Amino acid sequence: MSSTASVASPAARLRALRPDWLSDPKVWRTEVLAGLVVALALIPEAISFSIIAGVDPAIGLFASFTMAVVISVVGGRRAMISAATGAVALVIAPLNREHGFGYLVAAVILAGAFQIALGALGVAKLMRFVPRSVMVGFVNSLAILIFMAQVPEMHDVPWAVYPLLVGGLVLMVFFPKITTVIPAPLVSIVILTVITVAAGIAVPTVGDKGALPSSLPVPGLPDVPFTMDTLTTIAPYAFAMALVGLMESLMTAKLVDEMTDTQSNKTRESVGQGIANIVTGFFGGMGGCAMIGQTMINVKVSGARTRLSTFLAGVFLMVLCIVFGPVVSDIPMAALVAVMVMVCFATFDWHSIAPKTLKRMPAGEIAVMAVTVAVVVATHNLAIGVVAGSITAMVIFAKRVAHLAEVTAVTDPDGSTVVYSVTGALFFASSNDLVGQFNYATDPAKVIIDLTAAHIWDASSVAALDAIESRYGQRGKTVEIIGLNEPSAELHGKLTGELTSH
Repeated sequence: MSSTASVASPAARLRALRPDWLSDPKVWRTEVLAGLVVALALIPEAISFSIIAGVDPAIGLFASFTMAVVISVVGGRRAMISAATGAVALVIAPLNREHGFGYLVAAVILAGAFQIALGALGVAKLMRFVPRSVMVGFVNSLAILIFMAQVPEMHDVPWAVYPLLVGGLVLMVFFPKITTVIPAPLVSIVILTVITVAAGIAVPTVGDKGALPSSLPVPGLPDVPFTMDTLTTIAPYAFAMALVGLMESLMTAKLVDEMTDTQSNKTRESVGQGIANIVTGFFGGMGGCAMIGQTMINVKVSGARTRLSTFLAGVFLMVLCIVFGPVVSDIPMAALVAVMVMVCFATFDWHSIAPKTLKRMPAGEIAVMAVTVAVVVATHNLAIGVVAGSITAMVIFAKRVAHLAEVTAVTDPDGSTVVYSVTGALFFASSNDLVGQFNYATDPAKVIIDLTAAHIWDASSVAALDAIESRYGQRGKTVEIIGLNEPSAELHGKLTGELTSH
């Protein structure tokens, strides 16, 4: 009996390690179709981002292919899509414009190295300091940016675009009520393409965005001199790209975590993004990071949950371009715009702006969300918006906590001693007001400061306590500090008397 169990145990462990899509045909079908939908939506976006970066459309498509395939293996968040992005394109466009494509590729490789280093140093742990209000603002501003990106495709176009757009939206709303076996976006793209081709309707198509590549990318070294001058030229752009790419990727990973009620390895994701960018650079791509819009298509609209959809999105992208290029070129942009508009509505947190929610939400939380959205929409940079929102949240938090430090005084009946009880967190914001809450002139000769219900967080608080002791000392009075917890006592003992030059 024990022998059978020992033989079966390794087999059971192997089954447990197998991906879901290998054992469940339904999951496999969902992942494959989701990857196809994402690949179709990636093509025009990758071409658009190539134009922003000032490179050939094939460069953006190659980057999307290599980023998706590599990150599907080394990334820390399953089902998240990484490819060429607008944020990265904006960062490296000036480098390409001023120094040439070789320097752009070198910067992508260096950015990947920076991301691996930052990941190893634990930069992903900083995500814990991003408040929920910033996350909500991030999601809402993302939805707004995605919609704004579609507006040019709906402006100054043939009238036939509008009924096609409406038809695509109607299909995506009502088709899931019939069946969810095939993703509604895929059905919408196929039907609208068939209609426009069969009826000969002249509308903007994917082919109008640029020529699709006809062969796979070939690895090689960047065409730059390997000198210190080159390094100093590309380093600022590479570091900016690394930070922007990591921030967008980690924010997207956190968003998918919440949507799917699962956890992901943020450190592995950070390192994985670096590896993917290094590989992309050696294959002549423009680099990238997590794509929030495409991830929403994959996870929220199509229901994908595994690495297979991410891998196939990259593979299908190249297959569609190289093998089915003429067919893909005929896809009307209206079909893809309809998909992205649906993604906008699905992504936006409508509950966050409901009157009932706004009435209950603290004013500070609403302000943080509004600042995040405003900065992102103004700069078209999600990373800058997240930083601005987080700083705003910290300022509001510091202001709120500063008022939580309270001081109460009790004088002994004989009038020889006064005990000040301090309650709350003592840090730079609250300790500034601490010095003024003592009666230096009228207090008796012995003063006791009880910090049992307080905690010292920084040097500013120690300096404030030193200042209090100094003021009493100038009047010939003694101060005794009691009730320090262990961390506070250690910090106070290390810094007291050392923070002033006299």
